[in-house]
Amino acid sequence: MKMRLRANFILATVVNLWMVHTVAGLSNIGISHGRHANSRFLLDNGVSRTPPMGWNSWNHFWCGINEGVVMSTADALVSTGLASLGYKYVNLDDCWAESERDENGKLRGKASTFPSGIKALADYVHARGLKLGIYADAGNRTCSNQMPGSLHHEYEDAKTFAEWGVDYIKYDNCYHDGTRNRERYIAMGHALQKIKRPIHFSLCEWGQEDPAKWAGAYGHSWRTTGDINDTFARSIAFHLCIDLHPNFMATIESFTFLLFFSVTWIADLNNRWGRYAGPGRWNDPDMLEVGNGGMTMDEYRSHFSIWSLMKAPLLIGCDLRSVSNRTLRILGNKEVIEVNQDSLGVQGRKLRSKDGLEVWAGPLSDNRVVVVLWNRSELRALITAAWRDFGLSPNTPAIVRDLWKHKYVSMNKRDRLTASVAPHACKMYVLTPLQS
Repeated sequence: MKMRLRANFILATVVNLWMVHTVAGLSNIGISHGRHANSRFLLDNGVSRTPPMGWNSWNHFWCGINEGVVMSTADALVSTGLASLGYKYVNLDDCWAESERDENGKLRGKASTFPSGIKALADYVHARGLKLGIYADAGNRTCSNQMPGSLHHEYEDAKTFAEWGVDYIKYDNCYHDGTRNRERYIAMGHALQKIKRPIHFSLCEWGQEDPAKWAGAYGHSWRTTGDINDTFARSIAFHLCIDLHPNFMATIESFTFLLFFSVTWIADLNNRWGRYAGPGRWNDPDMLEVGNGGMTMDEYRSHFSIWSLMKAPLLIGCDLRSVSNRTLRILGNKEVIEVNQDSLGVQGRKLRSKDGLEVWAGPLSDNRVVVVLWNRSELRALITAAWRDFGLSPNTPAIVRDLWKHKYVSMNKRDRLTASVAPHACKMYVLTPLQS
């Protein structure tokens, strides 16, 4: 009975939101997507020239966070060696603040869970060579409805965050007043400009207004989809909706929102926006689920590989205080991380897909190419990437390195690369072309 009620609730929620966003889309006021030079202030502050890396509390802890969890996670980032690989941000998500502002209208940490205050927490994180991130919302309340939003308090809250020493802001999209997302996100962007602190601004409006087309003028990363779920295949709630309305898939591509997107679904949605990403401006397909237990290790390696190839922010979402060695080997794969952090900053994209067998690739610095052969089917299969798929002559010899086996496959490979790939697994390579 509980499972049926939960399924009915999810279905009703998704259908209702789909209807709301469909109606809203009919009244689109057609705001220009042009990027004006005087609006590119955040891109010039030196923040996130490569995708941000770190940890976020939401995927594992939801609202169950406190300063002890955050401090011990910061310690774990250092002790596991992840911090030395680039995982620098320690990000609080929802539920960190009191339910109401203080008598001066300011946000304040929840006394029962953050008794030392957010400034002291930032000092603790900074003392370990890390950076503190915080969560806010472009509405009247945050998505949990447990703390105030920042709508009409943008400058006040930005100033407070700067005074505390915050380095990253995730800005969500719940309980707003019905105005266009872009208007509310620009307001916070301008507030951050005024406070002069170099803060990473992460716009989390779920891809509703195609933020890839405009958010790079105001922030450093933007969510392109609804929330990730710790599953490999598409959610049952969406299959039910597809059965309910034949136009649902066409609609969801225009109005991506909310609940329970699987890794494969999110990868496909984020893939659409690759041409808009680059140094200082990143498509964000949501945080990593690696280590939370809902997928196999092969599926987690695929998840991490595709996120790295797509130049997504790498924000760990598991409990690092009790993480397994197998999970650490995925999150700590230095060669895969180097693909994500490559200075060229070009998002890799899907080149071919047939019967669940896919080739993804993208350019890297020094004329190299990263290639992922991804098997999304249920059977082991051979997958081939031809040199022509990514613009190389078939006669061009290349050094091929396997990033998960940490060894060279060939020092003089030509024409194509074929591998046997297990179900839901992938192979990840870097090709270094040689002069003929």
